[in-house]
Amino acid sequence: MTEHQDWTPEAILSELRSAGSEENRAGLARFGIDASQAFGVPLSILRPFAKRIGKSPELAIALWDTGFHEARLLAILITPPKALPPERAMAWLSDIQSWDLCDQLTNVLARQAGSDALAPRFAADDREFVRRAGFALIAWRAVHAKKAPDAEFLSHMELIRIHARDSRNFVWKAVHWALRQIGKRSASLHPPALALAFELSEADDKTARKVGKAALRELTSEKVLTRLGLNQDG
Repeated sequence: MTEHQDWTPEAILSELRSAGSEENRAGLARFGIDASQAFGVPLSILRPFAKRIGKSPELAIALWDTGFHEARLLAILITPPKALPPERAMAWLSDIQSWDLCDQLTNVLARQAGSDALAPRFAADDREFVRRAGFALIAWRAVHAKKAPDAEFLSHMELIRIHARDSRNFVWKAVHWALRQIGKRSASLHPPALALAFELSEADDKTARKVGKAALRELTSEKVLTRLGLNQDG
């Protein structure tokens, strides 16, 4: 990739075209990502490219509007958390048809104070990737929101209980992810997360059982228990 001092959407798209490959486009498809508007540029290239471009909410909007997959990933990467209002996040989510864009966007949102209030709003939306965003946001906040109180995560337990029955692949996996991350966040959150995982593992719904059993496996693992200081042998 060449060096530019003043990046334009056209210059960025030119760089992306030259950096892409058919092999990488095929890889996207294998991971369940729509590659019809993709150049085939991996995140290992996009992340340093985003750093070279620098943060720019205005450029991000222009890149998003191109519709190209990697341009939209760059748009997310160059958007500071404080410059992503809920209205824009919802507008972008409405465009999203792939889990990687959803997860990258919620990763940015999770670093924004008060973004936890968006989780119920997203989860209530029946669109697959908007609902996924609700649980991805919970999962990311469990990692990034270091000062958030336990009450924030406990308040999301009922959302997890309700939507653990959503059998769509990209939804149930995000529900499971959120439950695991809550349970791994702290020793005080581990017991309620573990209790919900056990409850779901015995549910009458196949998808809920799958969510519960998968969460139980990780939350009862020696690695997690030791890290949280809950391993009786530790």
